[in-house]
Order: sequence, then C-alpha cells, then structure tokens
Amino acid sequence: MGGLKPDPVTFILSLLIVLYSVLVSQSLGLAIGAILMDIKQATTLASITTLVFLIAGGYYVQQIPPFIVWLKYLSYSYYCYKLLLGVQYDEDDYYECSERGLCRVGDLPAIKSMDLNHLWVDVLIMAIMLVGYRLVAYMALHRVQLK
Repeated sequence: MGGLKPDPVTFILSLLIVLYSVLVSQSLGLAIGAILMDIKQATTLASITTLVFLIAGGYYVQQIPPFIVWLKYLSYSYYCYKLLLGVQYDEDDYYECSERGLCRVGDLPAIKSMDLNHLWVDVLIMAIMLVGYRLVAYMALHRVQLK
C-alpha cells in the first residue's frame, strides 16, 4: 500500500525506533523543564527547539543552509529519521520508478543525504542523548533549593 516492507521484523523495529525517539525527546523536555522551572518559558523553548530540530534534521528540508547544517547532528529527529530509513530501505535495493523501469534506492536525494551506513552509531548517539539530557535534568533539579 505505502511501498514499505511488509514483514513483521521491520514493523517491530520501526515501532522500537519511534519509542526510542520519544524517550530521547522526553529527556530533552525534562532537561528544559528542570533548567527553566517555569511552565510558559519551558513550553516556548521546547516548541522552538523541537521545530528547529525537525527542520534541521531533514524531515522537511533537505537542502539546509551551510551556516546551520551542524544543527542536524544535535537533533534527535535526524538520527530517528535516519534509523527509520535504514530499517525500511537498503541503498542497493531497487524500486519501480515510472516508465524507466527500476531505479536504485541509493540514488534518491533523500537517501543520499542521509548515508545509511553504520546505523549502530546512530543508536549509540541517541543513547548518549537520552542519558545526557536526563543527567542535565538531574543536575538542574539538584541545584533547586527546598523551601
């Protein structure tokens, strides 16, 4: 229907990657909330941060201006998107492309820009983000004085 792999392993891996991304984004939200300790400021900063991460991560824009291209490496959504692409596609796979017959998946601009090799590095980077953001939240809450 959508052209995705229909096997159960791919489905389960996709679910786990999305859950992993939710845990990392929750950790970022905890860190922002613990640092600011004000609901309005934290909500505003979290919304802006998430929007910047989504734009820089490659969900909506593939040609990111050079002066902000480094932001995608700080974005949890970049690594989640890359892992989801890696689960569904292999660079050496082929797909039907209109009248020309078969085209290589690795030749698509969206796949070329992501480099689907070494996906375990992306899993590790997201684990570092998960633990790092939670440590930041812990340290921020630790500095709060009890009244």
